[in-house]
Amino acid sequence: MLKQGLNYKLLQKLSPQQIQLMKLIQLPTQAFEERLKQEIEENPALDTGKEESEDIDDDLSNEFDDDDDRSEKDELEDINIDEYLSDDDIPNYKTQANNYSEDDEEKNVPYAAGTSFHQSLKNQLNTFSLDEEEQAIAEFLVGSIDDSGYIRREIIDLVDDLAFTANIFTTEEKVIIVLKKVVHTLDPLGVGARDLRESLIIQLKAKDKTKYRSLSIEILEAAFDHFIKKHYKKLQEKFHISEDELKEVIKEISKLNPKPGSSYAGNNKIAEQIVPDFSIKILNGELDLVLNARNAPELHVSREYNNMLKGYQEATVKSKSQKDAVFFIKQKLDSAKWFIDAIRQRQQTLLITMNTIMQYQYDYFLTGDERKLKPMILKDIADKINMDVSTVSRVANSKYVSTPYGTKLIKEFFSESMKNDQGEDVSTKEIKKILESVIEEENKKKPLTDEKLAVILKEKGYPIARRTVAKYREQLDLPVARLRKEI
Repeated sequence: MLKQGLNYKLLQKLSPQQIQLMKLIQLPTQAFEERLKQEIEENPALDTGKEESEDIDDDLSNEFDDDDDRSEKDELEDINIDEYLSDDDIPNYKTQANNYSEDDEEKNVPYAAGTSFHQSLKNQLNTFSLDEEEQAIAEFLVGSIDDSGYIRREIIDLVDDLAFTANIFTTEEKVIIVLKKVVHTLDPLGVGARDLRESLIIQLKAKDKTKYRSLSIEILEAAFDHFIKKHYKKLQEKFHISEDELKEVIKEISKLNPKPGSSYAGNNKIAEQIVPDFSIKILNGELDLVLNARNAPELHVSREYNNMLKGYQEATVKSKSQKDAVFFIKQKLDSAKWFIDAIRQRQQTLLITMNTIMQYQYDYFLTGDERKLKPMILKDIADKINMDVSTVSRVANSKYVSTPYGTKLIKEFFSESMKNDQGEDVSTKEIKKILESVIEEENKKKPLTDEKLAVILKEKGYPIARRTVAKYREQLDLPVARLRKEI
């Protein structure tokens, strides 16, 4: 049986312009500059830099008096050329932030693009005398190395891939020979290993001989599990060594790099320079917020477009092609006006949002003490500036601020709240900072368990459960008590 009904839904639809504005707000400085560059390339009506305004004759009452038919004239009557040539709109679309003067020094830290991690490894293969098959295997192995410097896949899988993707039919034995004799000798040391144990052993074998190098290799080869789990007593018994000798072995191994690929200056990913979107300074005991000048470009309509409009305005006879050109110009100018207005809105949104965050966390920005970070969620800021939570999120998740205490990702200042024993709201970041301090000050020979840490935090006025301590400890990237043990 068919039923017919009427349903009403209240939907909020964003216009294409609103969507584009949201995307502009989300962009960090460098990505914003790329977007700006793209828009300038695509819209010839946009130009950058300073340009002096020229007075344009305001008398346009007869601008469309010609012999063309009336319908074409009516189509053009909605074009107000004065609107585009007035001093208010062109040529000076200045969007420079008011709190950033032209004399302010813009400091950009240069960085080298360099050679990618994998390209560097491939370049090193050229120093070996390899036949065609060995060269192909070596290049394939290098291409299988992840960003940490490891080959995580089984050799048999690599053999299959060589056959299917490179049409190279070989054996596991041949791949292992190329791996050990070629790939494992590449720089950085330890690259191409299949696990941490193998990487550490490769690094040790390549080092100059020291008193404890052989013993370190022996322990890694024969008792790696005991070593990483810090079963020190078992190691002393197994290898008949003293506590001091074991300390020297630990010292020797601790100098090695557990992630040889990550130490490479130019990794696979393009090196990204973090450019702060804001700067907070302390001037005369007060906080001063500045928007990066690179977020505040000067835009105006190009000189060429000015001249085209002036030429149309001054022409006594206006041809069909000229009118078509004016329609094109109008379209580009409308687009340019919207884009420049969107940049203004972006600047205002960034400044208002960051200023509210700065005022909310005033004590932290004045001292740098993370224990003074107040509990703050996105809604707290959104309510204060009367904007949507999603807008605040776009600012917080992708923007950096330079402070006297380093460059910080803005979202790091947000945290949930918990109640202390006084019933006061405290930031979870404050609790994490105290937890980190307690672990730093513990006796490393008898590190504190999560249960004991929970007791200590409760004594300090933060009654949280053991599982919560474990969660915070993991978020701080701190190992369990057993793995923090030292001898």
